[in-house]
Amino acid sequence: MNLLRPLRLLVPFVAIAAALGLFLGLGFIVFSTGSGGGRPTTYGPCDAGQLSSSGSLGLGTAGTSINDLSDEQRRNAATIIGVARDLGAPPRAWLVALTTAMQESTLRNINYGDRDSLGLFQQRPSQGWGSPAQVTDPVYSTRMFIQRLLAVPGWMNLPVTVAAQTVQRSAFPDAYAKWEGLAAQLVQQLADVADPAGCGRTAVLPDGVASTAIAFALGELGKPYVWGATGPNTYDCSGLMLRAFQAAGINLPRVSREQFYAGGHVPISQAQPGDLLFYATDPSDPDTIHHVVLYMGNGQMVEAPYTGQSVRVRPVPWNYAELVPLATRPGTTQNRA
Repeated sequence: MNLLRPLRLLVPFVAIAAALGLFLGLGFIVFSTGSGGGRPTTYGPCDAGQLSSSGSLGLGTAGTSINDLSDEQRRNAATIIGVARDLGAPPRAWLVALTTAMQESTLRNINYGDRDSLGLFQQRPSQGWGSPAQVTDPVYSTRMFIQRLLAVPGWMNLPVTVAAQTVQRSAFPDAYAKWEGLAAQLVQQLADVADPAGCGRTAVLPDGVASTAIAFALGELGKPYVWGATGPNTYDCSGLMLRAFQAAGINLPRVSREQFYAGGHVPISQAQPGDLLFYATDPSDPDTIHHVVLYMGNGQMVEAPYTGQSVRVRPVPWNYAELVPLATRPGTTQNRA
């Protein structure tokens, strides 16, 4: 009997250990269930925040529709879109800006905020955004936001929420997602852009886009090349593409390296009229792109070539060592062709 005494003394400790193990096990199950099995949810550029349960553009999770906005909020939204468009930023940038402004100020140009935050985007003068008068100017504050967004490497491939947070550095980075549906509605209604994020299109240009862009570019034949120019009297290579597609209702980024990501990719052997072709010092590395041209079909292209030359039409140099093997179809869904 004395031999069993030590075992009896261990019983309470065994019971406590078992109870603790059960508690921790149940806690893990609850945590895993509440957090999706412990795996973080990751989104690509076409994030779920813009979608309703049916998969169409809807209210997101904010529960606010465009009909709920005041005249002031609509005016500020229109200003953001107009400034971003004038800067040559694509509709996805408008979407990011509107999502940010809705979260930061509910699209109101307020003169107060956390610490020294002010204006539509709650930009802080102490953090280099500008003076108090500047950051409460909707045009200035939008321009600053868009310029910083466009400077983020690969921003078009980021989810809207991540792009917004990268520029804004909010204390609540996940809060932007609930406004994406409303931002999409604003771009649709105020700018007549059916798919601002480029997430619902196939790799087919809408009717008339290619012919309109090509006709515009051909109308500029003979105008001199000037680096950094976007018309109407002089152009550089990406400036000509920017204006050609703007005439067709598609807003491209300003520079050729970003224009490469402004649509779906197809092998150059499958290029169609209206596609963009690119030259790069290393054709396998899009970061080395330095020239863009507009493919017209039948082996012909139109381009603003280089200093000393004018906008011209010439055959595509299919065997040129710097020709990037992928063409971009502007305004269509991005892919990994």
